Amino acid sequence: MAATTHTVSNQPPPLVGYEVYLGDRALTEGVERHLAEAAPEVREEVRRELTDLGRAAGSAQAQQWARQANENPPVLRTHDRYGHRIDEVEFHPAWHRLLGHAVGAGLTDAWGRPSGHLRRAAGFFVWSQAEAGHGCPLSMTHAAVPALRADPELAAQWEPLLTSHVYEEGLRPPGDKAGVLFGMAMTEKQGGSDVRANTTSAVALDASGEYLLTGHKWFCSAPMSDGFLVLAQAPGGLTCFLVPRVLPDGTRNAFAVQRLKDKLGNRSNASAEVEFDGTWARRVGEEGRGVRTIIGMVAATRLDCVAGSAALMRQALTQAVHHTEHRSAFGAPLIEQPLMRNVLADLALESEAATVLTLRLAAAYDAGTEQERAFLRLAVPAAKYWVTKRCTPMVAEALECLGGNGYVEESGLPRLLRESPVNSIWEGSGNVQALDALRALQREPQALNAFLQEIGLARGADHRLDAAVKGLFTELADLEGIEGRARRVVERMALVLQGSLLVRFAPPEVADAFCASRLGGDRGAAFGTLPHTLDLGAVVARARIAG
Repeated sequence: MAATTHTVSNQPPPLVGYEVYLGDRALTEGVERHLAEAAPEVREEVRRELTDLGRAAGSAQAQQWARQANENPPVLRTHDRYGHRIDEVEFHPAWHRLLGHAVGAGLTDAWGRPSGHLRRAAGFFVWSQAEAGHGCPLSMTHAAVPALRADPELAAQWEPLLTSHVYEEGLRPPGDKAGVLFGMAMTEKQGGSDVRANTTSAVALDASGEYLLTGHKWFCSAPMSDGFLVLAQAPGGLTCFLVPRVLPDGTRNAFAVQRLKDKLGNRSNASAEVEFDGTWARRVGEEGRGVRTIIGMVAATRLDCVAGSAALMRQALTQAVHHTEHRSAFGAPLIEQPLMRNVLADLALESEAATVLTLRLAAAYDAGTEQERAFLRLAVPAAKYWVTKRCTPMVAEALECLGGNGYVEESGLPRLLRESPVNSIWEGSGNVQALDALRALQREPQALNAFLQEIGLARGADHRLDAAVKGLFTELADLEGIEGRARRVVERMALVLQGSLLVRFAPPEVADAFCASRLGGDRGAAFGTLPHTLDLGAVVARARIAG
């Protein structure tokens, strides 16, 4: 008997085997724009790297690895069968495949290559769309480099391993490995973001720069890593230390993993509580200057929070557009129906604004001038605050575009939704970012000048952007209750920066829709409330996978 009741129709085909990089117009145009002054051979190399990575990210193999890594989360093995303490975290082979491909693609290598930050940020954006959880050790390994450069001897020893394109799993002496990963342990139970309240103590040994640490870290990121940057209280105050998992003689350092965190999302990645009890450490930088030493790492990981959230947003948009292109209702494809087109256009605006901002920040790192460093001092916390805040509602709306299909685990959207809040929390939540930007405004006038010069490049191009910039000036001139208004001020800073970039570089229909809705206030509180008079069809068409 024919199984006529099981005929499948009106379902989209699997989104697999597609071009994650070449199919993204906003991303490819942005990379080319920032590479315009690079040498021809560098431009060609970057294009080739990102194209290859994009094909891998959209492949069936990467999708399988992502599913397996999240369905088989890491497991803590505190002891071996004989009772010896080993404190190892065991991962599914798919996790190692994802990490190995990422390291091989240079996603921990930015600091010494031409256009290194741009190509790495774009690659991180592309590969994170395959699976986001393993981005944590990638990010911290990359970001450890500027902190270690506070000690030239340590930098000479570790930097070649941190920036290696070879991934080697397993705990061994660093000198026996071709590449290493780094984690970080700053947060404690009593302090949270207030790291100056840390109680982990550091006692100096006779050998110069060597200490023993004692204390408990409430959050240790990527506990399977080869080394960690840690903050502890030395006699001279809060200080930064390097803690290796394995000592040069091959013995294990005292590093007791007490438990793994049971997290909302980020399931493929391990986060832990760890105990230090006579743990050997090497000082990085001067005693009492731990925050200043580690701030370079924090700034780099905050940029990755922006890139990671932008990647989640792009992947959610891609899934929503693909579904609505192939799903029909009431006699027409969903994507052609006016209200769905409005929703998709709104999501596309949010995604493109996050993408162009990510690339602009990365290019500023590459430039390395005083002007660009001053710009980053304000732009990074503003972008980290706003882009990561917009990620969760956008992913939730994209999930709704798939209807009940999006609520089912197999669609992949639930994993994106669970992952979406993490970057807003990691490396300082919203209040921390807003207050950090406020400190820069109050203490570093060159940062504000650089920021205003950047947004001023679009002056006169759109009256709504000009009005929003004028409104920002009014906010900044009023110091009364400024701390309580910090979120409002930083949100406006991020929006005018995004508006300035889109007006200068995006197609007119994208810039017009962004300025009308985000700066001109012509929209409702939910996605899908853009003015119907805008060219929404062109905005949605741009969001489709190119090719």
